[in-house]
Amino acid sequence: MHPTKIWANLAVTDLKRTTKFYTDLGFTPNGAPNEQLTSFLFGENEFVIHFFLKEVLGDGMKGVIADAHTANEIIFTLGAANKDDVDTWAKEVEAAGGNLISQPETFGKAYYGFVFADPDGHRFNVFYM
Repeated sequence: MHPTKIWANLAVTDLKRTTKFYTDLGFTPNGAPNEQLTSFLFGENEFVIHFFLKEVLGDGMKGVIADAHTANEIIFTLGAANKDDVDTWAKEVEAAGGNLISQPETFGKAYYGFVFADPDGHRFNVFYM
């Protein structure tokens, strides 16, 4: 296999809420939202995450979509430039309506970070290493 690109597709229940959450966190929109999805670019490599309405994404998944509030589906990791960025991002996530799963903390030998969930339960790891 030689894929030309990789991106993620996640299910959400409220496109306006999702668009506001990721916009409030400063992520760059990947085109304009429409009635089926909203999309954002993440990181310097502009990794694309599409957030589809659950009922739209369901047919393409060919199976049950996990409830991210009750089961872990995936965790994306966002790299921070320093510890101050980690602390600032934790405050921004809460202010935007995200749920801090863990407060910023030191773990391992050289990591500092936290875990949060967006309003639909999708988890992100934020850390500086």
